Amino acid sequence: MTSGALGRIATELSGLPEALRRVGEVILADPAEAARSTIITLAERAGSSPATVTRFCRSFGFTGYAELRVALATETGRAAQAGWGAGVGHEIGPDDPIDAAIEVMAAADTRLIQDTAALLDPGVVAKVADDIIAARRVLLVGVSTSGNVATMLEGRLRRIGIPCWSAGDAHVALSEAALMTAEDIAIGISHRGRTREVMEALAEAGSHGARTVAVTSFARSPLAELADLVLTTASRETTFRLGGLAAVHSQLFVLDAVYVAVAQRTYERTNQAFELTISAVESHRVERG
Repeated sequence: MTSGALGRIATELSGLPEALRRVGEVILADPAEAARSTIITLAERAGSSPATVTRFCRSFGFTGYAELRVALATETGRAAQAGWGAGVGHEIGPDDPIDAAIEVMAAADTRLIQDTAALLDPGVVAKVADDIIAARRVLLVGVSTSGNVATMLEGRLRRIGIPCWSAGDAHVALSEAALMTAEDIAIGISHRGRTREVMEALAEAGSHGARTVAVTSFARSPLAELADLVLTTASRETTFRLGGLAAVHSQLFVLDAVYVAVAQRTYERTNQAFELTISAVESHRVERG
């Protein structure tokens, strides 16, 4: 992994052991400085040891601190050049003018999508798309905010002729999952990867031979461990948008990438579906005055 390091560290920071968490906090506080620091300097600033820093690096897929430094230098340099840092990390106060709030939101969301794109494995996206096309049916499971994301993907896939269902109710999700076979695919969406209803449905589908996919911000979460394939999302919390709400745009981006990959692979069928569906609803459009 040579990019997206900061987004992944920020997302998984709270779940790390205390010693590793301190290293992550120092890096996130000033990534550019961390990229310039020696392993001894960083360890001292984090109140830990070089061995702990090395363990931190390896827990995020780096061979050691040298590789992490390169990733941090690349990422912070790119962010500075593109101006992504403006507004990131700023809090929105109750008396802030709306234009200032919009600027903070835009900066945070821009960086979120960049973090997500850096984390996304094109090979996994391609595999999920291929499995969706080959599947007898597709089941999407998510509750609350993630359920809304599942419903949006269901609508897009149905529009291009993919037999797809979404389920936000635990009983419905389990019933649908129980009817799945090795010809099917189940996709579970959960920011933290710890939503019981989603985990149970994915486990049920998997027990019947279905391919299982987790969409989560936590690559080492229980949901990710259940799945055959994992699509990792990023999360960047801002004022009033915490937890799952902070991950919505990231989830939509990841699943949109899957949708586009499916559409690419079924190009002629997708275009025909668009023509048919546009024609079917045309009579419900109001004519221009």
